[in-house]
Amino acid sequence: MGLLTVFVFAILAIGCLSQNTGDLKENVALKFPIEVCQSEGNCQKVSTSVSLDSNWHWIHDSSGTNCYDGNMWDSVRCPDAATCTSGCVLEGSDQADWGSTYGVTVDGSGGMELQFVTVGQYSTNIGSRMFVLDESGDAYYMFKLKNKEFTMDVDTSELPCGLNGAVYFVEMDADGGLHYPSNKAGPPYGTGYCDAQCPHDLKWVNGEANCDTWIPSDVDPNSGFGKYGSCCFELDIWEANTISTVFTNHPCDVTGQYRCELPEECGDNGSDNRYDGVCDKDGCDFNHWRMGDETFYGPGSNFKVDSSKPLTLVTQFITDDGTDNGNLVEMRRFYIQNGNIIANNVANIPGMQAWDSVSQPMCDEQKKIFDDPDDHTEKGGMKTMGESMDRGQVLVMSIWADAESHMLWLDSTFPADSSSSQPGNSRGSCPTDSGLPSDLQNNYGDATVKYFNVKIGPLGSTFPGDAPTNQPPTTTTSGPNPTPSTSTSGPGPTTTTHGGGSTCPGGSLDVCISLCPDEPAEIYQKCVQQCIADCT
Repeated sequence: MGLLTVFVFAILAIGCLSQNTGDLKENVALKFPIEVCQSEGNCQKVSTSVSLDSNWHWIHDSSGTNCYDGNMWDSVRCPDAATCTSGCVLEGSDQADWGSTYGVTVDGSGGMELQFVTVGQYSTNIGSRMFVLDESGDAYYMFKLKNKEFTMDVDTSELPCGLNGAVYFVEMDADGGLHYPSNKAGPPYGTGYCDAQCPHDLKWVNGEANCDTWIPSDVDPNSGFGKYGSCCFELDIWEANTISTVFTNHPCDVTGQYRCELPEECGDNGSDNRYDGVCDKDGCDFNHWRMGDETFYGPGSNFKVDSSKPLTLVTQFITDDGTDNGNLVEMRRFYIQNGNIIANNVANIPGMQAWDSVSQPMCDEQKKIFDDPDDHTEKGGMKTMGESMDRGQVLVMSIWADAESHMLWLDSTFPADSSSSQPGNSRGSCPTDSGLPSDLQNNYGDATVKYFNVKIGPLGSTFPGDAPTNQPPTTTTSGPNPTPSTSTSGPGPTTTTHGGGSTCPGGSLDVCISLCPDEPAEIYQKCVQQCIADCT
């Protein structure tokens, strides 16, 4: 047999063993433009769009017969991964499908609404997960967040206990796994998903059907547990309902999207390997309620941030040198509602410093006081998340219910059988028997979440006005050779020194940096450099 013949056979073999796309529907992405800003008031629209995660797409054979139905793969069409991958296709989503089948609507100018339950002609759809595509529509838009701020409007006013409207970034591959020879679908079909939980419920991983050793879920009629998980860095910007919200950093030991198989590397809960895996599944989080302020976020005017109304959330990603090339040291959050800029709450936990943002020192202290395993530091913490940001991350927006833990980790006491008086266990006011997906589907199927006006740009460019700052207490040190009082150039209080040498404004590097004025940029960078000199 000649080399040419062997080559042709090899090409044919790859072509037969492929995650191909169907031709029964024209696959259509939805317009979802974002804005990229250079300075305050100077933002340009980018013609981005959104695609639907491949897990929601119809999988069928050449005759239109389902290869996957309910939470089971068809035993004839999918007896093994090779047969299933070569014989089943991933069907597109046409214009009519978006609203009538998946409950997703857009306004074309940067707004999107996701409905929890949608009863269609042929199926009942539960939740959705959307990815932002770049202007070509053939690749994911890669966000690089260091030394930037990310701003968007959200409306979670219809989400009760147990539902989660989630906005987050993950280190998916920009091509959605098209570099795997068997993947012929790619980002327009929502392939390549991964997150820090290393999910096993994905129907396709690296271009292959994940049907081998598939175990249908006994708590979710639409899901199961496949041979492979799909792992990567995850940065949760906004996980929320009307009761609670949290933002969380989940670093990993791997780069890019990583297919895991063994329970130890996947960190599977069922085999008690949660903290052995390649990703930090717990993460380091800031939940207002969990951090000691039960009046900050919730439904009604009695809360500082009223979850019954739309709001703007701003997240800033601070580096140690004030440049895009520095190390990530802090994730800072504040809100805008009814024209008011609202600073993040300050931690009020016995023995804990008055943290108002996520930083490595905050994470280290929180893990100790909450008596949580510190897998965050084990996986490199804030620094490695910054390195992931350098590589680029994909924006994900979703609505979902939690069949395993009923979202108690977000809005109730968790673990459910633990004492709510133990620091860190109480995360919201929801009862521990809430959040059952079947109850939510029956009673809140029409619930929606709205996402709109996504912006990214340099610090201070995506919203009008100045960033708020919580005032740390005055820091005083005593010693010989007193020197005159010195004040910082930032909005913080005067810091007094009674000793020779320099002092650290605010008492720590991250607080010092938070005191620096956001504008102009050259002053901010000089201020950061001075903080580094004084605090390290």
